[in-house]
Amino acid sequence: MELDQEFLEYVVKSLVDNPKNVKVNRKVDEMGVLMTLDVHVDDMGKIIGRQGNTAKAIRTLLRVIGMKNNARVNLKINEPEGSLKPAAANPAEAVDEAMEELKK
Repeated sequence: MELDQEFLEYVVKSLVDNPKNVKVNRKVDEMGVLMTLDVHVDDMGKIIGRQGNTAKAIRTLLRVIGMKNNARVNLKINEPEGSLKPAAANPAEAVDEAMEELKK
């Protein structure tokens, strides 16, 4: 397991109530490293944080680790099954949300 993946697992498991449900996948391609995070539906709020601040902080720390290793590291947080996140009523809103997510 790579250092960035170990770090992400450690931080997330420390924040959540259901650490056994934390899954981190690491994929390397021409764009860099993509870390994909899955957590229990009840823990999403803890990972995202108020106004997304916790998720932003985790992403920032992963980028710092990536810079140290000359790699671009991105984090994708998967929406868990059973989530109550409403789907965008307007497809244009969905595109706008996706574009904002890409800018992070």
